[in-house]
Amino acid sequence: MEDSQLKEILESCRVIAVVGLSAKEDRPSYRVASYLKAQGYRILPVNPAVEEVLGEKAFGSLLEIPAEIQVDIVDVFRRPQDVPPIAEQAVARGARVLWLQEGIVHQEAAGRASEAGLLVVQDRCMLKEHRRLLGS
Repeated sequence: MEDSQLKEILESCRVIAVVGLSAKEDRPSYRVASYLKAQGYRILPVNPAVEEVLGEKAFGSLLEIPAEIQVDIVDVFRRPQDVPPIAEQAVARGARVLWLQEGIVHQEAAGRASEAGLLVVQDRCMLKEHRRLLGS
């Protein structure tokens, strides 16, 4: 994906559902979500094992997020083999972007999401891309 597309995503999308967001401050998912929240994004934690992260109510799945909340980006911190059902839920939710963090690639799920009209970013850290393209 070109830098111009990444920059447009980061500038226009404001609500991020973070799948696999840990409540542990030393985890990459927590650090990335904390940074993004500090940049003004709304963070929706998606993790059935926690009740709240970063002061936000956590949801067990993307489909548990109330329908009236428009999810712009589904940011995934899960193993590649866990991505297909997350991608399907992102499509069902009407998300604009499926973002797979560094080290996460799943071509089949990415293809399905792309065919459904989502922009797909794979193997990139949202924090690093934000800092690189928009400054911190």
